[in-house]
Amino acid sequence: MEKVNIKNKLSLFSDYWSPKIIGELNGQYVKLCKLKGEFVWHKHDNEDEMFYVIDGLLKIEFRDKTISIDKGEFLIVPKGVEHKPIAEKEVSAMVFEPVSTLNTGDTKGDFTVEKLDKI
Repeated sequence: MEKVNIKNKLSLFSDYWSPKIIGELNGQYVKLCKLKGEFVWHKHDNEDEMFYVIDGLLKIEFRDKTISIDKGEFLIVPKGVEHKPIAEKEVSAMVFEPVSTLNTGDTKGDFTVEKLDKI
Protein backbone atom coordinates (compact mmCIF):
# COMPACT_ATOMS: atom_id res chain seq x y z
CA MET A 1 0.00 0.00 0.00
CA GLU A 2 1.22 3.41 -0.96
CA LYS A 3 -0.61 6.69 -0.79
CA VAL A 4 -0.58 8.72 -3.99
CA ASN A 5 -0.09 12.47 -4.18
CA ILE A 6 -1.97 13.52 -7.31
CA LYS A 7 -0.35 16.97 -7.54
CA ASN A 8 3.10 15.36 -7.37
CA LYS A 9 2.22 12.79 -10.04
CA LEU A 10 0.88 15.51 -12.35
CA SER A 11 4.21 17.36 -12.05
CA LEU A 12 6.04 14.34 -13.52
CA PHE A 13 4.76 14.76 -17.08
CA SER A 14 3.66 17.42 -19.53
CA ASP A 15 2.50 15.56 -22.64
CA TYR A 16 -1.14 15.80 -23.65
CA TRP A 17 -3.52 12.92 -24.40
CA SER A 18 -1.08 10.33 -23.02
CA PRO A 19 -2.60 8.76 -19.89
CA LYS A 20 -0.27 7.64 -17.08
CA ILE A 21 -1.12 4.78 -14.74
CA ILE A 22 -1.06 5.76 -11.06
CA GLY A 23 -2.94 2.81 -9.59
CA GLU A 24 -4.87 -0.37 -10.23
CA LEU A 25 -7.87 -1.88 -8.48
CA ASN A 26 -10.35 -4.59 -9.33
CA GLY A 27 -9.15 -4.91 -12.92
CA GLN A 28 -9.29 -1.14 -13.45
CA TYR A 29 -6.53 1.36 -14.02
CA VAL A 30 -6.55 4.73 -12.31
CA LYS A 31 -4.95 7.09 -14.81
CA LEU A 32 -3.91 10.73 -14.84
CA CYS A 33 -3.84 12.72 -18.02
CA LYS A 34 -3.33 16.23 -19.24
CA LEU A 35 -5.57 17.30 -22.08
CA LYS A 36 -5.45 20.24 -24.47
CA GLY A 37 -7.14 20.66 -27.81
CA GLU A 38 -9.50 18.17 -29.43
CA PHE A 39 -9.31 14.40 -29.19
CA VAL A 40 -10.79 12.02 -31.77
CA TRP A 41 -14.31 10.67 -32.08
CA HIS A 42 -14.32 7.18 -30.59
CA LYS A 43 -16.23 4.70 -28.47
CA HIS A 44 -15.45 1.80 -26.18
CA ASP A 45 -17.61 -1.16 -27.15
CA ASN A 46 -17.18 -3.10 -23.90
CA GLU A 47 -16.16 -0.59 -21.22
CA ASP A 48 -17.62 2.42 -19.44
CA GLU A 49 -15.19 5.31 -18.97
CA MET A 50 -15.14 7.79 -16.09
CA PHE A 51 -13.58 11.25 -16.41
CA TYR A 52 -12.94 13.16 -13.15
CA VAL A 53 -11.69 16.72 -13.70
CA ILE A 54 -8.97 17.75 -11.26
CA ASP A 55 -8.33 21.16 -12.83
CA GLY A 56 -9.79 23.02 -15.77
CA LEU A 57 -12.93 22.57 -17.86
CA LEU A 58 -13.39 19.50 -20.03
CA LYS A 59 -16.09 19.27 -22.66
CA ILE A 60 -17.26 15.89 -23.86
CA GLU A 61 -18.94 16.15 -27.23
CA PHE A 62 -21.56 13.58 -28.17
CA ARG A 63 -23.38 13.34 -31.50
CA ASP A 64 -26.47 15.02 -30.00
CA LYS A 65 -25.09 17.25 -27.21
CA THR A 66 -22.04 18.52 -25.35
CA ILE A 67 -21.52 18.09 -21.60
CA SER A 68 -19.09 20.35 -19.71
CA ILE A 69 -17.26 18.88 -16.72
CA ASP A 70 -15.76 21.41 -14.33
CA LYS A 71 -13.12 21.01 -11.63
CA GLY A 72 -14.37 18.58 -8.99
CA GLU A 73 -16.97 16.98 -11.27
CA PHE A 74 -17.03 13.69 -13.13
CA LEU A 75 -18.89 12.05 -15.98
CA ILE A 76 -19.31 8.39 -16.83
CA VAL A 77 -19.53 7.68 -20.54
CA PRO A 78 -21.38 4.38 -21.01
CA LYS A 79 -19.89 1.69 -23.22
CA GLY A 80 -20.79 1.99 -26.87
CA VAL A 81 -21.42 5.77 -26.75
CA GLU A 82 -19.40 7.73 -29.30
CA HIS A 83 -17.70 10.78 -27.79
CA LYS A 84 -14.93 13.33 -28.29
CA PRO A 85 -13.19 15.10 -25.38
CA ILE A 86 -12.29 18.76 -25.94
CA ALA A 87 -10.08 20.93 -23.71
CA GLU A 88 -9.86 24.53 -24.88
CA LYS A 89 -7.27 25.19 -22.16
CA GLU A 90 -5.15 22.63 -20.31
CA VAL A 91 -7.17 20.17 -18.23
CA SER A 92 -5.87 17.71 -15.65
CA ALA A 93 -8.10 14.67 -15.26
CA MET A 94 -8.26 11.29 -13.61
CA VAL A 95 -9.73 8.47 -15.67
CA PHE A 96 -11.03 5.16 -14.39
CA GLU A 97 -11.37 2.33 -16.89
CA PRO A 98 -10.67 -1.40 -17.26
CA VAL A 99 -7.06 -2.45 -17.82
CA SER A 100 -7.94 -3.66 -21.34
CA THR A 101 -9.25 -0.24 -22.46
CA LEU A 102 -7.40 1.46 -25.32
CA ASN A 103 -7.49 5.25 -24.93
CA THR A 104 -8.87 5.75 -28.44
CA GLY A 105 -11.29 2.83 -28.24
CA ASP A 106 -12.34 1.73 -31.71
CA THR A 107 -10.39 4.51 -33.49
CA LYS A 108 -6.67 3.91 -33.85
CA GLY A 109 -4.49 6.80 -34.95
CA ASP A 110 -2.00 9.44 -33.83
CA PHE A 111 -3.56 9.72 -30.34
CA THR A 112 -3.49 5.97 -29.66
CA VAL A 113 -1.24 4.93 -26.76
CA GLU A 114 -0.74 1.15 -26.89
CA LYS A 115 1.62 0.91 -23.91
CA LEU A 116 0.91 3.16 -20.95
CA ASP A 117 3.62 4.47 -18.63
CA LYS A 118 3.26 3.87 -14.91
CA ILE A 119 4.38 6.77 -12.75
